Amino acid sequence: MEKQEIQAVNALRFLSVDMIQKANSGHPGVAIGAAPMAYALWEKVMNFNPNDEKWLNRDRFVLSAGHGSSLLYSLLYFNKFGLTIDDIKQFRQLGSKTPGHPEYGWTAGVDATTGPLSQGLAMSVGMALAEKHLAAVYNKPGYNVIDHYTFSLVSDGDLMEGLSEESLNIAGDKGLNKLIVLYDSNDVSLDGPLSLSTNENVKARVEAAGWDYSRVENGNTDVDAIVDAINAAKKTDKPSLIEIKTTIGYGAPGAGTHSVHGAPLGEDGVQKMRDFYGWKLAPFEFNDEIHKYFDEAVEAKKSVYDKWQKMFEKYQEEYPESATQLKVSRLNTDGITTSYKVGDEVATRVASSEILQEVAKYNPQFWGGAADLASSNKTYLANDGDFTKENPAGRNVFFGVREFGMAAAVNGMNLHGGNRAYGSTFFVFTDYLRAAVRLAAIMHCPSIFIGSHDSIAVGEDGPTHEPIEQLSSFRAMPGLNLIRPADANETLAAWKLIGKTTDRPTMLVTSRQKLPVLAETINAPVEKGAYIVSKEKGDKLDGILIAAGSEVSLALQAQKLLKEKGKDVRVVSMPCMNLFKEQDDQYKESILPSAIEKRMAIEMGARQSWYEFTGLHGKVMGIDQFGASGKGPKVIEKYGFTPEHVTEEFMEM
Repeated sequence: MEKQEIQAVNALRFLSVDMIQKANSGHPGVAIGAAPMAYALWEKVMNFNPNDEKWLNRDRFVLSAGHGSSLLYSLLYFNKFGLTIDDIKQFRQLGSKTPGHPEYGWTAGVDATTGPLSQGLAMSVGMALAEKHLAAVYNKPGYNVIDHYTFSLVSDGDLMEGLSEESLNIAGDKGLNKLIVLYDSNDVSLDGPLSLSTNENVKARVEAAGWDYSRVENGNTDVDAIVDAINAAKKTDKPSLIEIKTTIGYGAPGAGTHSVHGAPLGEDGVQKMRDFYGWKLAPFEFNDEIHKYFDEAVEAKKSVYDKWQKMFEKYQEEYPESATQLKVSRLNTDGITTSYKVGDEVATRVASSEILQEVAKYNPQFWGGAADLASSNKTYLANDGDFTKENPAGRNVFFGVREFGMAAAVNGMNLHGGNRAYGSTFFVFTDYLRAAVRLAAIMHCPSIFIGSHDSIAVGEDGPTHEPIEQLSSFRAMPGLNLIRPADANETLAAWKLIGKTTDRPTMLVTSRQKLPVLAETINAPVEKGAYIVSKEKGDKLDGILIAAGSEVSLALQAQKLLKEKGKDVRVVSMPCMNLFKEQDDQYKESILPSAIEKRMAIEMGARQSWYEFTGLHGKVMGIDQFGASGKGPKVIEKYGFTPEHVTEEFMEM
């Protein structure tokens, strides 16, 4: 390396160490060891513009090894993404722009929230999927408006997670040749040498998954070799993993061991590292020469950005509709309808499928897939082809039996921008993808997750396939709209809401069994979370039945039986609890008057989430045990979800 390059790399190292030392918290090992590859990528290869951090055609970078956040903040600082030295000094402090792990939407220049290992890699796969698909759909002759790379920096720990295997296979199968992964291969994990837990052949593994593999032997100092490896990877027709051998904490006491992984070096350790590198500058201080070097690297990228902007201006003139679609994540759902009429009986998964086709018709940027269950989830887009290496314009992604990989990729697809993506599976299997849904909620990412077969009505497949606790557990997740529609009408309203929702993910939960299309649900205000689906008949309200999904029609039947017994009750449909809780007090009081304490919630799932709405004097008719195998109607009857039993339970209150 030239002297200037050495100084720039070491500036990244020492700024990272300085902020960790000041915070007395952080992970210096990866920040020190991976600095050369980070420098090579950001200053020598990547295209970005710090003044337009959301530039659609920028190269994406995801730090999957999110514990190395100090290195990312150092890159953002020197590359003028708006972080000040005071921000850097507030590393890991409450409310700072430099939190412990990178947070999307909080710190400018962070393309994804990372920390849970391997999710960054998986989201990178999603970003690369989006790039390849959008390029095929929206690029026109003379207008390569989508033409960039996705880079991810991964650790040994990332590649140990099972999610990494799912992600490698998805990327290899889809031929994501513009995905390049830098593997910081330092042979150390948190608890000790990597050999304690794994001795796999990474080259054989990734090549078996359809990836290109290369190796840089000296990642500690050989920036040129890293740059050459990245440029070579750009020329392959496969996704690429570059294994870069490094020494964790290179130049610090304990280098090459787990002792330098996750604790500050201490004053003595920092001094020894300064001695190793001959570093004379004070903490948080860098000379003009270093700043000038980074500034010149940023300035050199500007011509690529300016050229693209001029091209996109002409693209907008010639293809205004396409340009608009690329710039907004909101879907046009105003014109969608359902053909199902009052009195029809249709499963909400089937009703959702019909509506899905309509959404796709009006929104070319809408696409997605399933974890090998599209035919059961009813989520296949019938007229839009399959996404393959040869046909990246196809809108149906076959993710395979990889629920976690699918969901994390969907997050990456939506984070990319210019599209809206969904993923689907059986609702009970959302346990496999929960961590990705959680990350979507943290990021306010508008991912769409569809879970069908929503209850014990699944029947013959038995307790392993019958969700019980899933509804309550997802309702407990902050920032997630879980919507369980009662019929085709509420399903239509749900999709209209999903299209407009751009600040959070949605979990749409649909039924396997047929449900009656209700007159009472026409134009249902699902956006309110809950509404009166059937009012009491007289002036004296004797109680309230609250239900969601298939149990709404059950509650309506029980309402009639209760009327015959002299009880005049109201039926409330609550398709989305958290949206109801977000309404003002006046609206909530109009639906669930505080004076009415006789309330009973009805749902074929765990009772836990309902007590907030029934109160201390209310009752929840649910299931707090695993289900049973048998014909769906028989299983439903076994657990007491009949109009007669609902009536009995209410009368006993």
